[in-house]
Amino acid sequence: MSNTIIDTNFNFPNQKSVYKGKVREVYNINDEQLVMVATDRLSAFDVVMPKGIPYKGQILNQIATKMMKDTEDLVPNWLVATPDPNVAVGHLCDPFKVEMVIRGYMSGHAAREYKAGKRLLCGVPMPDGMKENDKFPEPIITPATKAEKGDHDEDISREAILKRGIVSEADYVVLEDYTRKLFQRGTEIAAERGLILVDTKYEFGKTKDGKIVLIDEIHTPDSSRYFYADGYQERQDRGEAQKQLSKEFVRQWLISNGFQGLEGQTVPSMSNEYIETVSERYIELYENITGETFIKADLSDIQSRIEANVLDYLG
Repeated sequence: MSNTIIDTNFNFPNQKSVYKGKVREVYNINDEQLVMVATDRLSAFDVVMPKGIPYKGQILNQIATKMMKDTEDLVPNWLVATPDPNVAVGHLCDPFKVEMVIRGYMSGHAAREYKAGKRLLCGVPMPDGMKENDKFPEPIITPATKAEKGDHDEDISREAILKRGIVSEADYVVLEDYTRKLFQRGTEIAAERGLILVDTKYEFGKTKDGKIVLIDEIHTPDSSRYFYADGYQERQDRGEAQKQLSKEFVRQWLISNGFQGLEGQTVPSMSNEYIETVSERYIELYENITGETFIKADLSDIQSRIEANVLDYLG
């Protein structure tokens, strides 16, 4: 679709390199700043879908930057400016090679592992007698190794992270502390919107002066799962599926069309009509998560718009 941004090839002043992740493209400016462009690519089961979703990049970028501002009193972050709806600019950081996943409820991957009979997730015990989408007695941290594009993130325990020297113990203590603080704040923000923050992941990096900061995204529908609080307990009591606010609806559509990112499986074709419904769902997600009306950016020439805004910012 011509009204989406799938790939970028900018050449900004003092650009040193560009890193292309599953969804974001990160431009290194003079080894000082990073220009992070949120594309409209859609990733599920660690596979990038063939077509983009209109407004998705704008939605993710604007939720993430808003949530960074709403949590900066608790945890420092990398963000400096947002010169374009799809762009965040921040300090150059050396990222930790783990994603800090935290779960308040037994859903998604945790529920699939539980159904398979496992009672340990990343070395953390899960109590017997739980049903899918039940609340854990306390939120559990279940880290994952950070995969390269095209690879799958893998569960890893705290013990393995320290044993393999992926993160030092002193730094890992900070990552855990920051993860719990952010999740608590995210839970409170969600509750104000009539939502439950079910699970999420945070990524951290170190600035040049050795400060640990939050990087990438926070509390977006790509990195988090939300339930509607209204009727949650009734649905649990009746054994019904929860009303979700996340990209789980895309995962479920893929599963129903025979795709879970496994070897030999082909991504099902997404019609323009289906893509339009996904875009509408993302807008709904934005408005519910932020409590603000979504203002659509100009899609007539996204590449030129982004380039002009970033160049203007870089001066």
